[in-house]
Amino acid sequence: MIEEARKTDIKVKLRKFGLRPTRQRVALAGLLFAAGDRHVTAEGLHEEAERISFPISLATVYNTLNQFTEAGLLREVAVEGSKAYFDTNTSDHHHFFCEGDSSLMDIADDALRVIGIPAAPEGMSITRVDVIVRLAEFPPKICAEFLKD
Repeated sequence: MIEEARKTDIKVKLRKFGLRPTRQRVALAGLLFAAGDRHVTAEGLHEEAERISFPISLATVYNTLNQFTEAGLLREVAVEGSKAYFDTNTSDHHHFFCEGDSSLMDIADDALRVIGIPAAPEGMSITRVDVIVRLAEFPPKICAEFLKD
């Protein structure tokens, strides 16, 4: 589980973002922010919680991830219809999506420039631009291994 000093830091962070530090939020934040920037799905985070024997429903994980996103702690990245990833890096950046293993990886800031964005329709404003570059390897292999080469 999470050590007391880390729990205190997490509670302070949650309060700073306007969230009450419930037991579930503290535990999930501990999992999310323990290893630097990362991309998770609700199902993946639920499995992590189960591995550390933290009982929590998948619905609570979804609700917590959505609350963290609304508060600005996470950024939601929609990849395929109902498939959503939650990114601990909330800065403006783009992603590779590996179709072979459904992994999501950040693209280096200087590797992609988006130019020629049209003006928003009247009465609307652009909140952000998401670029997802899809990757496929033939024969399929795990993208994380491929990108290490």
